[in-house]
Amino acid sequence: MDEKSASADLRYPIGVFERPASVSREAREQWIEQIAGLPEQIRGAVDGLSEVRLSTPYRPGGWTVRQVVHHLADAHMDSYIRFRLALTEDEPLVKPYLEARWAELPDARDSGVEVSLMLLDSLHERWVRLLRAMKDEEFARTYRHPTAGVSRLDTTVALYAWHGRHHVAQIDALRERMGWQ
Repeated sequence: MDEKSASADLRYPIGVFERPASVSREAREQWIEQIAGLPEQIRGAVDGLSEVRLSTPYRPGGWTVRQVVHHLADAHMDSYIRFRLALTEDEPLVKPYLEARWAELPDARDSGVEVSLMLLDSLHERWVRLLRAMKDEEFARTYRHPTAGVSRLDTTVALYAWHGRHHVAQIDALRERMGWQ
């Protein structure tokens, strides 16, 4: 395996996200359960890691474990807000954010992970409650991103189910490579 392939495998241990062409109710329910399980899974992924290990990049040139945890809280909070906007407005325009720059802010670079773990617990409790209460037709609602275009809420559920698994897998793969099990 060449260096570029190895780096891609470390960056995308479960593969890149592929937006589904259509979404069944069963698939959507499975993704909602994956979103519901993320707080416990990310806690498990970082359980017992020292401050030094939390400061270890999950791959060469990548974010530290700490930054990954804070990124999950940031990204999922942003998505939850997008859901609420799409459910209450007609195709709202959402604002993108520069996630790489957010990861370098002091709260993401230096703070302990427990604050974001607690945020994910609370956020996911609210988000999953909302998702489980949504009617089928509400999952067809959309929002508009300035560069990515229009997104439906049903495929956004798929994206964020993948997103959580993706980052947990990055940390799990690092633990395995480093023998931190």
